[in-house]
Amino acid sequence: MVASVIKPTPNTDHDIKDLSLAPLGKQRIEWAGREMPVLRQVRDRFAQEKPLAGIRLAACCHVTTETANLAIALKVGGADAVLIASNPLSTQDDVAASLVVDQGIPVYAKKGEDAETYLRHVNIALDHRPNIIIDDGSDVVATLVKERQDQLSDIIGTTEETTTGIVRLRAMFKDGVLTFPAINVNDADTKHFFDNRYGTGQSTLDGIIRATNILLAGKNIVVVGYGWCGKGAALRARGMGANVIVTEVDPIRAIEAVMDGFRVMPMEQAAPLGDIFITVTGNKHVIRAEHFTVMKDGAMLANSGHFDIEIDLATLKDLSTSVTTVRNFTEEYRLPSGKSIIVLGEGRLINLAAAEGHPASVMDMSFANQALGCEYLIKQRGVLTPGLHPIPTEVDQEIARLKLQSMGIGIDTLTPEQVEYMNSWTSGT
Repeated sequence: MVASVIKPTPNTDHDIKDLSLAPLGKQRIEWAGREMPVLRQVRDRFAQEKPLAGIRLAACCHVTTETANLAIALKVGGADAVLIASNPLSTQDDVAASLVVDQGIPVYAKKGEDAETYLRHVNIALDHRPNIIIDDGSDVVATLVKERQDQLSDIIGTTEETTTGIVRLRAMFKDGVLTFPAINVNDADTKHFFDNRYGTGQSTLDGIIRATNILLAGKNIVVVGYGWCGKGAALRARGMGANVIVTEVDPIRAIEAVMDGFRVMPMEQAAPLGDIFITVTGNKHVIRAEHFTVMKDGAMLANSGHFDIEIDLATLKDLSTSVTTVRNFTEEYRLPSGKSIIVLGEGRLINLAAAEGHPASVMDMSFANQALGCEYLIKQRGVLTPGLHPIPTEVDQEIARLKLQSMGIGIDTLTPEQVEYMNSWTSGT
């Protein structure tokens, strides 16, 4: 009934599931916006100053309520933006519909889209001939560099907010193919301290619980990787009463995990002990054949790294006699021995596949970094050299200040005497 009156905004191309979902999406976008006061202040300033006017922008992100608020801020700032999904299971179809219908933003995203559709959408984003790319894993940038050399002259720069994407950008720069500036949003303090540790920590367990409805207390949870995401997952799992084991390849992170009170061991020792495994490395095949064969019957595997390659699912499927969907986002792989291994969310980001991703209050800071990163690229056009550049410290600190202000929290400031002392070498004890 609603579908008969809802039409796409004129001249707005799109490839989404159902325009009639727009009213629900609009309601949910507004709800998330209540928890994003920093981005709201950025958007209000953008509305006055229009810093992105005349800029063609392509964003490859998880199409969620939080991303929608970023997309709206970019459009308000003057950008001619298109949005595609960075993950086939994270798209919220009602959000995609609202962005098309209510905001006139072209969106190319469907929950559950296959790899062929995803790649087609990547090329549609590049057909927009963007000046700035907001990427999530660097697939759009990599496709540009490999297949669209003629468009490199259009590019002012890119922003990237995932560890996986930063690793790829560093490799591109090392190989001499990254010929434009890239803003490392991922390593901004107001991003990785909060998004990765608190956002991933909470939302990962949320996704596991929604997919399985299991009790975490008393379970052996193996956290594979102790970066900021791993720290968050381990901390929250322990808070839920789980016995946490950490596996690592980095000796510094491993000793940090030990000092934080977690058991640390190689995966070959952890594999027979774990009830639930959470991969958060950004690498491939960190759980593989030799681990599958020694796992407990009913061991559960979940991924909160970026791509669906951390668990070697192709080998697991080859080893299995059957694969059965037993719940939404929950598949049982039956091995010849008779025992089963449970894979959650198809090995994709479990917090977005089975839940709703990070809380909006966390993404508030991450997406403020994205919006201000785009503005910084424009202001520094012709000044920034090719390669990776950090978010300026003053921008990072301003985002933190605005967040504290929105929470009603004040902090001290240095006195003139203290400033002088901190900048002097002549004063001793």
